[in-house]
Amino acid sequence: MFRPCIDLHEGKVKQIVGGTLGASEGLRTNFVSDRSAAWYAAVYRNDQLKGGHIIMLGPGNDSEAKAALQAYPGGLQIGGGIHPENAGFWLDAGASHVIVTSWLFDNGRLDWNRLAKLSEEVGKERLVLDLSCRRRREEYVVVKDRWQNFTELAINEVNLKKLSAYCAEFLVHAVDVEGLCRGIDSELVSTLAQSSPLPSTYAGGARSLSDLEEVTRLGGGRIDLTIGSALDIFGGTGLRYEDAVNFNRRNAIPS
Repeated sequence: MFRPCIDLHEGKVKQIVGGTLGASEGLRTNFVSDRSAAWYAAVYRNDQLKGGHIIMLGPGNDSEAKAALQAYPGGLQIGGGIHPENAGFWLDAGASHVIVTSWLFDNGRLDWNRLAKLSEEVGKERLVLDLSCRRRREEYVVVKDRWQNFTELAINEVNLKKLSAYCAEFLVHAVDVEGLCRGIDSELVSTLAQSSPLPSTYAGGARSLSDLEEVTRLGGGRIDLTIGSALDIFGGTGLRYEDAVNFNRRNAIPS
């Protein structure tokens, strides 16, 4: 299924090339919206889209994020700088889940005690682990610190099974293709489909409705897809937002 997103950078809704966030050569931006985050949240609410996420890329995004959550209470997840001291605030502000990555790592190693503490404090059912990754040799390895630094955690069946004891879902950005609109990383989608015991959302490189169909096929209906830069509501030309919404309606599981 299609899951929507709201990426915030310096208080603006933007679409960026993921691998350039914090890179020494500078940020590459695909789109800067003149619409507020709340406007996007209201659109997603009106179309009854569930499981979308707000990602706060750096400081200066709190007010926009809070407004978006108020526009769609319980309908959006939130990530970006989340830790035990502020997780409860964002859940109380209206987030359905909090999304966490960098805080869980200490010098590149996953701190299992931190993960257990956070899971206990917010509740496993309201925690999403962001396992955004880059390819390194023959495996996909989780990256942190605005996707610039490799950790020691690889995306594989053993690790995903262990992590699943502490969270409700996984969110995985394919950083090497994020924002490029050159197609999805099919191998990563297949890896998630075969290895993840939890619902997972893949993001990165989607450029057309055929990518949504491909993720559905490769994932066996177990992997959702976030589409950003290709959508017309983000200045893209590859896919109409309306068509993505209609895809969900056509493929909805009857309640």
